[in-house]
Amino acid sequence: MKTLGHWLASPWRRSAAAAAAGALPVLAFPAPSLWWCAYLALVPWLLLLRTAPTGKRAAYDGWWGGFGFMLAMHHWLLPSLHVFTFLIAALLGALWAPWGWLVRRLLGGLPSLGRVTVALLVLPSGWLAVELVRSWQGLGGPWGMLGSSQWQAEPALRLASVGGVWLLSYLLVAVNVAVAVLVAVRRARMPAVAGLVATAAATSAAWAFSPRPAVDGQVRIAVVQPGVISGPDARFAREEQLTRRLAGQDVDLIVWGESSVGFDLDDRPDLARRLGDLSRATGADILVNVDARRSDKPGIYKSSVLIGPDGLTGERYDKMRLVPFGEYIPARSLLGWATSVGKAAGEDRRRGSQPVVMNVGDDLRVGPLVCFETAFPDMTRHLTREGVDVLIGQSSTSTFQRSWAPGQHASLAALRAAETGRPMVHATLTGVSAVYGPGGQRVGSWLGTDASAAQVYDIPLAHGTTPYVRHGDWTVHAAMLILALWAVGEVVRTVRLRRSAAEPRVPPAHTVHGSPARPGR
Repeated sequence: MKTLGHWLASPWRRSAAAAAAGALPVLAFPAPSLWWCAYLALVPWLLLLRTAPTGKRAAYDGWWGGFGFMLAMHHWLLPSLHVFTFLIAALLGALWAPWGWLVRRLLGGLPSLGRVTVALLVLPSGWLAVELVRSWQGLGGPWGMLGSSQWQAEPALRLASVGGVWLLSYLLVAVNVAVAVLVAVRRARMPAVAGLVATAAATSAAWAFSPRPAVDGQVRIAVVQPGVISGPDARFAREEQLTRRLAGQDVDLIVWGESSVGFDLDDRPDLARRLGDLSRATGADILVNVDARRSDKPGIYKSSVLIGPDGLTGERYDKMRLVPFGEYIPARSLLGWATSVGKAAGEDRRRGSQPVVMNVGDDLRVGPLVCFETAFPDMTRHLTREGVDVLIGQSSTSTFQRSWAPGQHASLAALRAAETGRPMVHATLTGVSAVYGPGGQRVGSWLGTDASAAQVYDIPLAHGTTPYVRHGDWTVHAAMLILALWAVGEVVRTVRLRRSAAEPRVPPAHTVHGSPARPGR
């Protein structure tokens, strides 16, 4: 132990150790998908933070750990953004600097039982504060939230229906804090064990008492995934070919992936007619995604467009939340140089103004989202409150084909389905395409990155309202309240200590006989 402490005495070694420790949670996400390691992955980082020699060093260790986490989570961006990936990781990693200071404040040295109990509430709240800030679309959105790693665990999906992915993140951090205390602070094992028991009890209660989506129907939806094809004309032809194979299969809706049509359909009536012919031949509406400069207004939009037997139905959703650097460059006048070192957007895409619920045949209502919009739980929650039957995500991760990105993206739909109690279809150009039922369970098989196919899914429908849809982000609100109460308590405590230190210590007056004088005499 002394040898390790001596080795960590070097600031650079300590920083490297913090970055490596911060990267460990990524193993819980696809592609490794070791979801169970999320319950332990933060422990090395926590142990390092609590032993920091100063609060300032703990903040640095928090920053370096956050850098390691963000870089590992987004390493697949390197071929596109090159050195800019490190800059983004450093920027986002800084959000964990206050959390690192907070860990040392509550767990450093030999913490009392009370301090450990407070840590079990405050440290997960601090982590949620970080996730809340980085969930802002301008900072890249909520990709890689710790709770998203539990997309395969049925008990966790049940918890997501109660408090969303936020509740999963909170409980995972609480478990890691409890384990770190069990490892490092023997005298405080009682509250650590109590924290683990409380987490297990919460999970069990959610499993037993949270409402299950009541299946009350079924819909047949087909996903068309053309695979890696160069050029919009060749891609359209392949999608057309695959779609014709669906004739006679009694599907209710056919979904193409993001950027599946590279031309504005108002400007290309020939393509609109071909899509209308496909709809008549298959007996189903087709939801395509147009990535093109519009003829009716300036700028390039990414739009989900519904096609019926007579062509354009008029149902259209324009993507609202764009990918930083991929679809627009924040503060282009300052950061426009990113286009010269990577594959950043040469021209900013335009944003849509509102979500859209589309009416498909047989009273089926669907809510489309485009690309990384499926990472935002508030968007699917809003669509569910608007009455959708099926959530649909249209995506394209072809730029990151042989990386962890396609699997990570496909897994997010499981969380959105579990949170809302609505099935979700994740349709892509090049894989991974996936479908999940109203409880977040997988429906059918994935279409991997090597597939070029059209696949039909029999999807169970469910209605009713989950606690998360009804009550929203109550976990976040509770976490912010916990942080606020702790901060107020710290301020009050500091003021009392300063007043106590400022009071002059006046020795008592003595009489001529050497005894203290009595007041009033």
